[in-house]
Amino acid sequence: MFPYIYLASQSPRRQELLKQIGVKYEMLAPAPGEDTESIEAIHPNEKAHDYVKRVTLAKSAAALERHIERALPWAPILCADTTVSLPGHIGGEILGKPFDAIDADRILKLLSGKTHQVLTAIALRISRTSEPVSAVQISEVTFAKLSEDQITKYIASGEAFGKAGAYGIQGLGSVLIESITGSYSGIMGLPLAETSQLLNLAQVVYPLSTTHE
Repeated sequence: MFPYIYLASQSPRRQELLKQIGVKYEMLAPAPGEDTESIEAIHPNEKAHDYVKRVTLAKSAAALERHIERALPWAPILCADTTVSLPGHIGGEILGKPFDAIDADRILKLLSGKTHQVLTAIALRISRTSEPVSAVQISEVTFAKLSEDQITKYIASGEAFGKAGAYGIQGLGSVLIESITGSYSGIMGLPLAETSQLLNLAQVVYPLSTTHE
């Protein structure tokens, strides 16, 4: 049984969601010089499901190396990655984090008035020697038809940056959304139902776990 886990993600949203269900965690963030950008590079013609799972498993492998290098006591290591997909889009179905305001404008105009998918993969490494257990959660989000003014103001807020699909559902971005089908927490970046299943498998102790101290 484990009283806590390591979270190998710097996302404030994932931290917030773990706190929401009472999971104790310690950060296992990358070192300042660690290359994390190359892990998230999209391969040519890569499908969104394959991409988000590959990236998450790569993050899990990097986190294990980090854990070993730092000689930390063992606890399960949780990794996650989220991407936005517009299936059938001529430029490729994966819509990652915008490079700049121009790219954010392009992405938001693509999503305007359409239904897209949000895919979040999670991986939990239960032991040093075993492969991580993983899951991919897929939700659908329908955007309202956005005006130029809305897009401009949203980008100016700064919220579009650092997020796949150039928006966040939990902030101002909620105004852009007409409806969702699936997991709200998954769209935020950590699907709690699937995460709790993996935590139970790893015998992590938290308020609603199936593990008993």
